[in-house]
This record gives sequence, structure tokens and C-alpha cells, in this order.
Amino acid sequence: MTAGFSRIGFILAASGSAVGLGNIWKFPYVTGENGGGAFVIIYLIAIALIGLTIFIAESYIGKESRSNAAAAYQDVSKSKNKNWRWGGFQIFAGIIILSFYAFIIGWIIDYIILSFTGLPTTIKEAESAFTTLITKEIGTQITFHTVVVATMVYIGLKGVKDGIEKLNLILMPLLAIILFGLLMYSMTLDSFGKAIEFMFMPDWSKITPDSILAAVGQAFFTLSLGMGIIITYSASMSKDSNFIKSAVFVAIVDTSVALISGIIIFSFLFAAAAKSTAGPGLVFISLPLIFGGWGIFGQIIAIAFFCALLFAGITSAVSLLEPSVRYLIERFKISRIKATFITAGFIYIMGIIALLSMSEDYGTILTFFGKSLFDWMDYLTSSIALPISGFITSIFLGYFVDKNILKTKFSSHVGVLIFNIWFALIRYVVPVAILLLFLNKLCVI
Repeated sequence: MTAGFSRIGFILAASGSAVGLGNIWKFPYVTGENGGGAFVIIYLIAIALIGLTIFIAESYIGKESRSNAAAAYQDVSKSKNKNWRWGGFQIFAGIIILSFYAFIIGWIIDYIILSFTGLPTTIKEAESAFTTLITKEIGTQITFHTVVVATMVYIGLKGVKDGIEKLNLILMPLLAIILFGLLMYSMTLDSFGKAIEFMFMPDWSKITPDSILAAVGQAFFTLSLGMGIIITYSASMSKDSNFIKSAVFVAIVDTSVALISGIIIFSFLFAAAAKSTAGPGLVFISLPLIFGGWGIFGQIIAIAFFCALLFAGITSAVSLLEPSVRYLIERFKISRIKATFITAGFIYIMGIIALLSMSEDYGTILTFFGKSLFDWMDYLTSSIALPISGFITSIFLGYFVDKNILKTKFSSHVGVLIFNIWFALIRYVVPVAILLLFLNKLCVI
């Protein structure tokens, strides 16, 4: 078995996994699309009551099983029932996410280069640059997609200790420094107060059932839940580690980065009187246009911002790779080299197909029921698969794991009251909340 994480290594790796494009790219634009403050409040509630509860659950499963995500549920269940192979579904969901995650990181590399060579100065130029990239520049996207997958392979081959832990020891502090600098600058802008108001003053009229489901899905996506990552990382955690304290710390770091990113981005947007509802193109259209209007200083800010986005994306991408690699190693008794290349090969091919689904030449044949393959991959994973995974995990720990064993394991880290609250959430609140959301969704459809 690969060498495990040190305590700080696990926290940095789990934080690196959680802090990614979901925080800096997706959270701001989803918040903008759903009206700001009210969505943020629902998101924070989802993190506290559902996200953190499931994070602790997955940490426990991994730490107790000491095995890959697919086998972990079976090992922890009361009867060691072989039917509990739910983790295999989680691994597959994570691989699908990584398939499109990789080429989005490729977009970021393209925009770092653009920041050096010349940012757009008109909305037409900004929209054209992004639209041209995703619809026409297939070769450019595949090239950067190849670079990203190759980087993941290089780090993945080094394993948990020498690859993932060392990567996060370098990139996570750099990410923190860049975000802190951007936050300090945003505080000097007149629009900072408006950004704070937009982020934290709720307008409940803008909330729909889809907004609530999006908030829960975002909580799962940004905390890397339902993908097998936390289970896999926790299996490499030292036996005496406080998995509950680590979970709380990671959730705080992850949520803080999302909120800080939102404040920074909306401060920039409102400073230029730009729309907050720009959707996925917010980071790739609106912000480059704003930076372009600031001259040389704007280029410096743009480079710093996109480097932060790149660092966050790479740490999460490597994390998404590891669960399937470990599964293949343990299930089929193959080497890390073979497991890494098999997983990376699937990701590479699926990513290319997904990026082609947005192109002019292949978009039509790769569009189904009004959504491109990329849109379907994003929707089915973040809004459907991840919450369902949380539902199954909560049912599993609430009803198929001995409560007394859970209580004993938790007692060395937290008091009985905290355990009872967590157990009530995992057994009743989380599954009921997720089920009601999906029933509401079905009724709307």
C-alpha cells in the first residue's frame, strides 16, 4: 500500500480537493444566476447540515475500512454484505466530472497566455474570444487538455505521499497568498460594499426549487462529496487522526474560499457595471473584459487570478484521479503505473468527446434533448449523482452500521451530544431533505 498522509498532509490534500473550480469558477456564477444572498444562505445551510455531515460520514468510512471507495462500504457494514459496493458508483461519477474538469483547466491555461499577450477591451472581443475557443479552436483545447491530463498522470504516479501531499504543500499556500492579495485589492474598490450586499442580503423572491437543488449540488461538488475522494484520502489517514476535526477544518477552508472568491469577483463585476448573471462565461468573458480595461495593472491582476484558478483546479483534478487508481490497484492487483494510465486514458477520451460537443463541427451530433454532452455530464453529476450518493451514504451509516460502534469511534474525538446531533442528521435530516428536493424536482418537471 502507498505511504499514507501525515496529519497536515491529509488536511491540505482534502482542502486541495475541496478547493477547486467549484469554489472560484462555479460558485460565483451559480450565485449570480440564483440572485445572490438568498442562494448563499441556502448554500451555507446545505454545507452545515448536509455537506459537513456527509463529509464526516465519508471520512469515517474511509478511516475505518482502510480500503478503496468501492470496497469501503462493504467493509464497514454490519454484515460485510458484498452488495454494498456503492462506492463504485461514486468513483465513476468522479471520473465523469474529471473528464470535463480537465479541459476546463485547459481553458484556464489559455487565459493565462491571453493575459500575457493582450486581454479583450470590448464585450464583443471578450465574447468572441471565449466562444471561438470552445466552438472552433478544437486543436487548442485538445492540446491543453493533453497537458492537464499528462500533469495529473505525472503527479498520480508518485502516489499519495510524494505526489499529492507534496503538490498541496506547494500550491495551497500559493493559492491562499494570491486570493488574499486579490481580496485586499477588491476592498479598495467602491464596488466592494455592493458586492458584500449582493452576497449576503437575501432576496427570497429569486429562489426556486431548482435554486435549492443547485445549492445542495454545489455543496456536494465543492466539498468533493460523493466522488470517492474523501473515502480514499481518509483510508490513507493515520489511525490516531481526528477525522471529525479535520472535516470541520476542511469545510471551513472550502466555504471561506468560495465566499472570498464570490466577493472578489462581484467586486470586479460591479466596478465595471457588469452583469452578475453571466453564467459559466462570467470568469471567461466578464472578468477578462474588466481586467483588459485596467491596462497593464489589469494584466497583472488577470495573471494572478487565473493562476489561482489553475492551482485550485490542478489540486482537485489530481484528487479526482486517485479513487479510481486505488480501486484498480486493489481490485485487480495491478501496478500504480497501469492503473493511472488506464484511468487517465478514459478521462482523456471522454474529455475530448465532451469538448467536441460544444464545437460548431460536432455539437449537433453530440447534443441530446437540448443539452450538449458537456451540459449533461455536468448536470447529471453535480445535481443528480452527487446528492443521490449523499442519500445512500446517509442511509448506510444511519441504518446499516452498528450505532454503538459509531458512538465508540466518535467518543474519542467528540462528546456524546455532538455524536447524537450528527447521528440524527445522518439518519433523518439528510436523507429526508435530499428525498424531498428530488420529489419536488420531479413534480416541477
